Order: sequence, then C-alpha cells, then structure tokens
Amino acid sequence: MAYQVKVLGFGDNVVDKYEHIKTMYPGGNAVNFAVFAKKLGAERSAYMGIFGSDKEAEHVIASLQEEGVELVKCKQVIGENGAARVTVNPENGDRIFLGSNEGGIRGDMLYALDRFSIEYVKGFDLVHSGNYCFTERELPKIKAAGVPISFDFSDDSTDEYYERIAPLVDYAFMSCSDISKEETYEKLKKVSALGPKFVCASRGDEGCIAYDGSEFYVQGIKPVENMVDTMAAGDSLLTAFLVNYLAREKEGKGGPEAIRESLDLAAGFAANTCGLAGSWGHGKVYE
Repeated sequence: MAYQVKVLGFGDNVVDKYEHIKTMYPGGNAVNFAVFAKKLGAERSAYMGIFGSDKEAEHVIASLQEEGVELVKCKQVIGENGAARVTVNPENGDRIFLGSNEGGIRGDMLYALDRFSIEYVKGFDLVHSGNYCFTERELPKIKAAGVPISFDFSDDSTDEYYERIAPLVDYAFMSCSDISKEETYEKLKKVSALGPKFVCASRGDEGCIAYDGSEFYVQGIKPVENMVDTMAAGDSLLTAFLVNYLAREKEGKGGPEAIRESLDLAAGFAANTCGLAGSWGHGKVYE
C-alpha cells in the first residue's frame, strides 16, 4: 500500500548487539521510524543524524541504503557509533538491555539545524524524534518552521522533561506498562494538557490507550504467529499509526474514525514486527 506522506526520523541510530548470538542489528528510535515508514509505503522517508566511523556505523548506513531510506542530510564523523548490548528472554521474547555507550560520538557532537537544514525539514509532513535522540534543543526550530513533530518519551522522562518538551510536540508517545490503567488515563490527560493534539501510551501485552483531548481510544494487541523478538514493537506501532493517520488527514478524513482505523492497523503491523529478529533484520555476526 502507498501513502502520500513524507516523513523524517531525526536523531538516534545504534546497533543492538545481541550477545547471546553475537549478532548486531541496526536500530534506534529515529532510524526504526524511517525504515518502518518506508516499508509501509510512505512516499518519502528519510533519516537525519550523526554516524560514527567504525564498522558498526558502516553496518547501519549500508542497511539503511538497502532499505531505500534517504540519508542526504546525515553526518559521519570520526568516533564510536551508538551501540547497545542486549539479550532476549527465551520465554516471552522480551528484550533485556545490558548496557550501552550512551550514543557514542552522537552524544558528544549534537546535530545542529542551520537555515539550510531547516529548508530541508520543511519538505516533510512530519519529523519524528525521541527521548534518546539528543535533539531537544532543535525542536523549537522545527516547530517554528511549521512542521508537525512526533516524539517518543521514555520510562525515565521526568515531569520536568514532559513540561519542557510536550508543548513543542503534536503527537506524543510513551510507555505506561509499569502503571495501572487508571494512572495511564490520568497521565494521558496530563500530557495532553501540555499541548500535543494526540497522546498514546503503550501497555505491553495490554495493547495501548490513546487520547485526542476529548476522547479515549483503547486498542488491544494482535496475535503474533511466531514470537521472535519484541525489539522496536513500540516504534513500529507509532510509525504505522502516524503514516496511516497523516495520509487520512491529508485527504481531509482525520478525526476519531481515522484514529481508530490507524490504531488497529498499527497493532497488526507491530505484531508482524515481533516475528522478526532485530525488528527489521539485517543481522551481522560480530566478534
């Protein structure tokens, strides 16, 4: 299926090193968003961020090129690429993080948007970033340019962080699997009041709950035929929702019905992702 939408993932790229099988997979919230959007059939899908100069960086770059993701505004500098060490719980497929290098060189050299980069950004319908992307100081520039922003908050996003970032965001995503359903409803209302027009909380095997400022939407999970790995299940959910919903909006068919349809499609796409190793493949053995 083709979607007449143009989206940009801005921020993190990493390799996830699965220590139990000595295989590394490309990933990162912004990278996963760009790849999933491309796989879904987005008219244009790009990634913008900083790569290191090691073999891990080269693997991510080659994988993105193979997937057809636009990389023209990326930067490559001398240093260590972002990398995380992970393993998988054999009983349920849940990923277990063992540590990381905090983004590698990307955490030391922040990506600054100049006037030329902003002109590039204006060519997209939406920019997606997240809590570990080191892009916070650039978000006001994107908002000022009039480009909608999607943002993935994390478990350790503080109240102060939400208060600082949420007013800049149009679509806010978060994980609330560690709190009750009642607390989730309250958190969604609280974040919505800060500015986003749509907020969505994933709740693990309970699916997700979304809020548009006036109505709540509850979406259950879809069955996974062959559970392999839950890595990037949340990334695939938010990407599928956004690509489908943005396309409906451009057709003048946004609103509650489009939200419900997009959440249902997103749940199915996320279930399919759980059947793939490393979320979208491209595994490479390392020493």
